[in-house]
Amino acid sequence: MSDETASPAAVIRDVDPSWLSVPVGVLAAGAVLRFAPLATGAARMLAIALFCIALWVGAPVKPWFTALVGIGLIGVTFSADLALTGFQSPATWLVVVGILIGEAARQSGLADLIERLALHRMPAAVATDAVAAYRYLLVALSFGSLALAVLVPSSLVRVLILAPILQSLGDLFEERRAKVGIFLGPLFATFYGSSGVLTGSLANIIVTGLVESSGGPTITWTEWTLWLGPVMGIGRVALIVGIAYFLYRPRDRDSVHTPDRDEPLSTTARERRMLAFLLLGVAIWATDFVHGLHPLFGAIVVALLAFAPTVGVVGPDAVGEADFSILFFLGAIFAIAEGLRQTAFTDLAANRLLSTLPADPSLPLVLGVVVVASLALTLVMEGLAVASVLTPVLVSFATSAGIPLVPVAMIEAVALNAYFFPYQSAVLVAILGLDVVDSMELTKMASLCSLATLLLLVPVQIGLFALLF
Repeated sequence: MSDETASPAAVIRDVDPSWLSVPVGVLAAGAVLRFAPLATGAARMLAIALFCIALWVGAPVKPWFTALVGIGLIGVTFSADLALTGFQSPATWLVVVGILIGEAARQSGLADLIERLALHRMPAAVATDAVAAYRYLLVALSFGSLALAVLVPSSLVRVLILAPILQSLGDLFEERRAKVGIFLGPLFATFYGSSGVLTGSLANIIVTGLVESSGGPTITWTEWTLWLGPVMGIGRVALIVGIAYFLYRPRDRDSVHTPDRDEPLSTTARERRMLAFLLLGVAIWATDFVHGLHPLFGAIVVALLAFAPTVGVVGPDAVGEADFSILFFLGAIFAIAEGLRQTAFTDLAANRLLSTLPADPSLPLVLGVVVVASLALTLVMEGLAVASVLTPVLVSFATSAGIPLVPVAMIEAVALNAYFFPYQSAVLVAILGLDVVDSMELTKMASLCSLATLLLLVPVQIGLFALLF
């Protein structure tokens, strides 16, 4: 054999392992179509979902490419209306508008202002030590991100506003691991920690709304915060800080460069205007209980002001620099979720999972099954879609079994905010779309944070519910 002809073994060795996800996805889809005891429509939709999930996890191609494949398969197999249903979701367009806001915040210099403010307040003793500076910024930014969840009722918007700021602060460090930690730690804090704030997560709002509309009790903002805030808010952020510090702290103590902090803190007109626009958006989001508008409209106001002639902070050319490929990913996620719902797969799965309970179950057992059911469904559909399908089933079951609905609703929301893979959440997809971390890094951080939550914090929360209800 000549040197120019590679042996089959060499070809196999040279193949990118990520491409193994393609035959895995094909086999999983084929197994469902051939052996799953489901109606034809449900089997076909589940097969499409599993094929896309395999490619999203393995990532042999960009997520948007897999999403377009999924949308095409749904359109050919079912209908164009179902395939395009994801583009009608306000959450999809909230991400798109949020990308514009993030681009405006970056180009306006606001990220530089917050960076200067953070550095201006940094103790001199930690400014020249990379490990100490990393620890200081990680703690301050993570708990500050949790505080932001109190005001902004959308994890997507918070992530897209914080991302350019965290990227700028991460550039202070030479080591990439520290850049990743400063980026992911606070973003996970504002995303996962939002479980402890009723208005901090759309899943929380959807769950409580469905409980009330199904005849259950009204869960107030204060009640939610008192029950979940200490463990799933503050406790979860502390856990995330610990994980981000353990995984990504710098190895070289000299690998940080902080600018001279002797100069007085100054701001530009563009920075002040952008900050004012964001505060206006926060005011709109934080008062949604008065006007009832979706967070999308607050984001639109901010984007219009930021790009408006004369008063804006960026020109129209900034739109061309934003990456909107995430739009296809979101469209596919919501289309798959709606398809699984329309084919009755999700109702069947939810009822099968809940049918494993005994006739007179205890509260801790019910809450444990709710966690398992929620996590299982989020493996095949987006978390917000799980809430819309599973919550009515849980309300019916809890009412007939005499189980209090408040802890059931709260623990469901907590479980729906425990993700392992980017495809499970539009927020994680948005983080991935920023091109700061790859899918493997994001999956690793998400999995560790979720496992730590499930193993350490969820038992504590269930124990509190069992003790006090």
